[in-house]
Amino acid sequence: MHTLLSEVFAYGLASAVALGVDLGLLEGLVRLGWNYLPASALAFVAGGAVAYLLSTRFVFRFRRVGQAPLEFGYFFVLGIAGLLINSAVMFTAIEWLALSIAPAKLVAATCTFATNFGLRRRVLFTPVGNC
Repeated sequence: MHTLLSEVFAYGLASAVALGVDLGLLEGLVRLGWNYLPASALAFVAGGAVAYLLSTRFVFRFRRVGQAPLEFGYFFVLGIAGLLINSAVMFTAIEWLALSIAPAKLVAATCTFATNFGLRRRVLFTPVGNC
């Protein structure tokens, strides 16, 4: 239980850094004239790359996949669930609730955190036999 709690905390910190990258890029792209949905998807991928680097270096002790490029591919594919949730929440928050970009992104990030952590930890970062 201690390992799980420390991983949740560390993943939360890594996610906060990744969210900063994500939100900064999103805001920048929207200011450049991009529509918020494609800008949000690209920013989400950039944030995901940061989350991967921090997760593999500082968060998770166990790694099921021995090859980093393959592991990143799985990490990314699992993040697609988060991306779908992110896009749906962004659309709902902006179009239906009339929130601006930053608050909508914070709501979306909250919704994707548990999904991404749970999937990634279970599939990629637990010892073999504990899945």
